[in-house]
Amino acid sequence: MKTTRLFLPLLATGLAAVTLTGCYDEPTGESTKVPVGTGAVESPTPGVSLITQAVTVDANTTYQEMEGFGASDCWLGNWVGQYWTGNRDKIATLLFSQNISNSGECAGIGLSMWRVNLGAGTAEQGDASNIAANNRAESYLGIDGKYDWTKCAGQRFFMEKAKENNVESFVLFSNSPLVQYTVNGKGYSDNGNKANLKADCYKPFAEYMASVAEHFVNAGYNISHISPVNEPQNSWGGHDQEGSSWQNSEIAQLAKDLDASLTERNLPTDILLAEASAWDQLYAGNSGASYAIDRLFNPASSYYVGDLAHVGNLICGHSYWSFDNWDSMRSVRSNVANQAKARNLRVWQTEWSMLDACPSELGGDYDKTSELDIAMYMAKIIHNDITVAGCSSWSYWTALSVERYGQKNRFELIKTTPAGGEYSDDFTAEGRVEATPNLWVLGNYSMFVRPGYKRVAITHNESKDFFASAYIAPDNSRVVVVYGNFNKDKGISLDATLNLPGEVKSVQRYTTSETKNLLREPFNIKDKVWLDAYSISTVVYNL
Repeated sequence: MKTTRLFLPLLATGLAAVTLTGCYDEPTGESTKVPVGTGAVESPTPGVSLITQAVTVDANTTYQEMEGFGASDCWLGNWVGQYWTGNRDKIATLLFSQNISNSGECAGIGLSMWRVNLGAGTAEQGDASNIAANNRAESYLGIDGKYDWTKCAGQRFFMEKAKENNVESFVLFSNSPLVQYTVNGKGYSDNGNKANLKADCYKPFAEYMASVAEHFVNAGYNISHISPVNEPQNSWGGHDQEGSSWQNSEIAQLAKDLDASLTERNLPTDILLAEASAWDQLYAGNSGASYAIDRLFNPASSYYVGDLAHVGNLICGHSYWSFDNWDSMRSVRSNVANQAKARNLRVWQTEWSMLDACPSELGGDYDKTSELDIAMYMAKIIHNDITVAGCSSWSYWTALSVERYGQKNRFELIKTTPAGGEYSDDFTAEGRVEATPNLWVLGNYSMFVRPGYKRVAITHNESKDFFASAYIAPDNSRVVVVYGNFNKDKGISLDATLNLPGEVKSVQRYTTSETKNLLREPFNIKDKVWLDAYSISTVVYNL
């Protein structure tokens, strides 16, 4: 390991161009040794003062191996992918592309994981489903017992584009059992806190999910996981979307049947449990699906599934209802990490959008927040999910959604506005598409922290206004540091000490701010690096 001390505020203007055709292409030019910087730092932006922050990156100390950043195709993916033929390629590029132009503009955010909804068949029921029209989902298996692989055409479009853009893994997830298997024949539940699944349909439901996985594995997709239940602590009696409650005993039974079906088909697909509605449901709560870590992964539990061949040492939850402020979100996530460590479990965060009341740290009033405020706050959640809860994967909830009722960008990465306006429910005509700041902030992580990278130690004066996490590539070819600077009137100069496994040959900064959308600003590494005011920045050190 080589220790290099850098004093780096990055120049925002007058930068030499570096040609990159993808985020992994090495920049051209000769290697340059990095000098020790001294003296006062002058901001290259008039009127913006700089705060000096000392950071130390130590690649000798490693933590979790990252497994992917993703998003879900619910609920509009099937509509938009099928009918918006003029915009769907643009959407796919924004989500999956890793290309970067010569001028430093990222075409997309390079998601490495894509979550695909296995619908319950409410779309085939039509109005009789009692589910909101645009949230109805198709199924590959009809009530006649026959498979139709032409179904879910829009979802399959985005799956194909994801594969073409080298998305590494696909997660199939189910919100409700197929309507032909449910107790009430619907995709929503009237069964209280128990599964809306007939007692004799656990195995058929498991076989259905395994059969879909097998179909796509044979078509060349890496179906890494199947998630058979979603937010089992909720009753799902409403008609807004498909859903079912579950007891831990029922989850265990379904996991065992799904494990047998995957084994029978010799599939390289694991089972992802248990999509808890909030982090605390993994270690506390008062429902039959609470205490998921202990109930499902304690060998002394009668619901133990940790020994199943396709389960492995993995638990997942959602970051809803636990992000009001910096201190409280870290406390909950620390509990998750401790409980997971006790059972030797990896942790994934599989769903988040700004569903809850406006966080107190955002002022408690969404009317007074900007789209950038919402996206910046999301970065705090990603940071704490990774560094405190120890998550090795992080996924946003809906990749696509409509902004209504002044919601701004709380629920989507990309705004998809119907041709008839934001209150229209007709998605069969081409609408408008707009990337939100959420997309680009997530890209500060997803584009550069790739599967197989390991989080490494970074020492800094961490706070809700300044934080950082660091990662190293499997081949030691680069180190990536993601910074959050929440000072609205001050940039940050980095007084950085780097303990890395080689010489730093070049450095780039990628910034998302009020005026920049994941913009690359490469520079001669003799220059000084700094972070823009109120920004999320990714600094890439090429070794």
